[in-house]
Amino acid sequence: MTSSSRIAVLDYGIGNLRSAQKALEYLGAQAELTADHRQIAAADAVVLPGVGAFGRCVEALAEADLAEVAHQAAIEASQGGRPFIGICVGMQMLFSTSSESPGQGGLGVFPGQIGPLADDVKHPQMQWNQLEFSSHPMFAGLSKNAWVYFVHGYVGPIIEHTVATCDYGGPVCAAVAQKNLWATQFHPEKSGPTGLTVLNNFLNETAGSS
Repeated sequence: MTSSSRIAVLDYGIGNLRSAQKALEYLGAQAELTADHRQIAAADAVVLPGVGAFGRCVEALAEADLAEVAHQAAIEASQGGRPFIGICVGMQMLFSTSSESPGQGGLGVFPGQIGPLADDVKHPQMQWNQLEFSSHPMFAGLSKNAWVYFVHGYVGPIIEHTVATCDYGGPVCAAVAQKNLWATQFHPEKSGPTGLTVLNNFLNETAGSS
């Protein structure tokens, strides 16, 4: 992590966007909540938070003229370029569609449809849960089965880029990654020291790629 890292937290007016910004600032980054295309282009990394309904988040992203910016930034990261992290619905929007919002397309960076959690569990999952994760820079320094905080009723499919799951009525996709594109269904900014470690690992990745 380096205090000179400039992080653009995409500001599209949905949810508690400042919580991600404040966590990154706590770690020493220059995190700016912004919808300015030039400022986003000049940043060392991009963050797409999100809470609430998939369709409304996608609509708000488009209304803020940030949908194409987010899409291109995510694609760039997936090809090894400037780092990008999606959080909660910010992760879900990286997929193609969601059964929560029929007819509303996502950014389509990852294939597949967001779907509901299992029928036999409480909706939403609003609790701490344990991660089962693969060896990946996102989880550097974490102990096995680390606890993180979730708030969601829908979830992405488990795909080849899934790097972490949790057990909630069966395996649930908790994080995906493709090169410098990271995304978490859990909220690192609400997950105490474990979540700060994940965000710090993201900043380390940012420093290493700049």
